[in-house]
Amino acid sequence: MGKQKTHKASSKVFKVKKNGTLTYKKGNGNHKTSKDSSKQVRQRRNKGILAKGEASRLKSVI
Repeated sequence: MGKQKTHKASSKVFKVKKNGTLTYKKGNGNHKTSKDSSKQVRQRRNKGILAKGEASRLKSVI
């Protein structure tokens, strides 16, 4: 029986942790950050965690 192919774009963006949550790198944090507050720049350094509903939908394609 056929298998579902991995969605390559999603697999490069999201990483699956041991507990099953999906993490991703937040955008807009590499350059031209002088216009943003220090808090905004600092928060973008941390990984983002995908919501449960979105994660369950995307786990099947990763």
